[in-house]
Amino acid sequence: MTPAIRAQLNRHAERLAELDFLLSRPDIMADMGQFLKLSREHAEVAALAQRWARYQQCERDLGAAREWLADPALASDMAALAQEEEAAAQQELAALDAQLQRLLLPRDPDEERNVFLEIRAGTGGDESALFAGDLARMYTRYAAAQGWRCEVVSESPAELGGYKEIVLRIEGENVYGQLRFESGGHRVQRVPVTETQGRIHTSAATVAVMPEPDEAEAITLDPSQLRIDTFRASGAGGQHINKTDSAVRVVHLPTGLVAECQDGRSQHANKAQALRVLQARLQDQARSERAAKEAATRKGLIGSGDRSDRIRTYNFPQGRVTDHRINLTLYKLAQVMEGDLGDILTALRAAREAELMAELEANV
Repeated sequence: MTPAIRAQLNRHAERLAELDFLLSRPDIMADMGQFLKLSREHAEVAALAQRWARYQQCERDLGAAREWLADPALASDMAALAQEEEAAAQQELAALDAQLQRLLLPRDPDEERNVFLEIRAGTGGDESALFAGDLARMYTRYAAAQGWRCEVVSESPAELGGYKEIVLRIEGENVYGQLRFESGGHRVQRVPVTETQGRIHTSAATVAVMPEPDEAEAITLDPSQLRIDTFRASGAGGQHINKTDSAVRVVHLPTGLVAECQDGRSQHANKAQALRVLQARLQDQARSERAAKEAATRKGLIGSGDRSDRIRTYNFPQGRVTDHRINLTLYKLAQVMEGDLGDILTALRAAREAELMAELEANV
């Protein structure tokens, strides 16, 4: 562990003492918003400080074991015990080192949020729409495997199957934290069902993963800047949904961003959901603009998340999937399309953590 990282950890231990003092003050306890904010910080800092204290204790244990082993008068049975303690201390130190470095990394405040996942067909016509449908199935299967709840907010089915556009809401633990790197351009190479001569075509779809806004922090929408239309839902839903104008479309006039919801039977519920999607898109737009500015000064390992980025290729003839941001190729395309995204998402997260750690060490 570098001296810079040690200094950072010592500062967190000092911050814990400050937080203990602040949380004991009557004026802080009387301000529930401030109290909750400091309590959340206290929980995070305490977890790190406790591990740092344990790390330092392990270092002392390791030093004691080595001093013991250096004693020429040590009996053989005691030497064996000292060697066991040395090995145990080394193993625990390695584990604690990895945990501490991960805890030091800057944490995305949206990591625990639910998401709106938007998939749009791109170049490739009918095949692109079919691919968008395949991606929607892939993500819903992954969500089911994680125990997450997934619902369709809006959909625009294509004539031959798949979707021109579909928006899913995924609810569960750490959803944005796991899916955040899926934003970008997804490319497929395969023989389309419409191809009569067996030629391989390349088509594309875009994915946008947007954290669901916190009601307290959501962008305030000015009603005068919105156009709200109602229309008859086009999807399946029984007699009721086809006979009433329950679907809602909201247009944000300054930006031209559009959100719609047709999943619920209540026009009121659909309007509320469409407004949440619109807020998420506005926040995602602001996030993308910030990322673009950052990318101008440094090239991120994971990329800016810009929708024009080609982040991944799904090659069916070769049975492979390649994530271009980290040069990862897996020959398990069939499993991936069934929702087995674990290896890809873990590798992307590890790459991002390595990049953040390099930045942390450079800036300390």
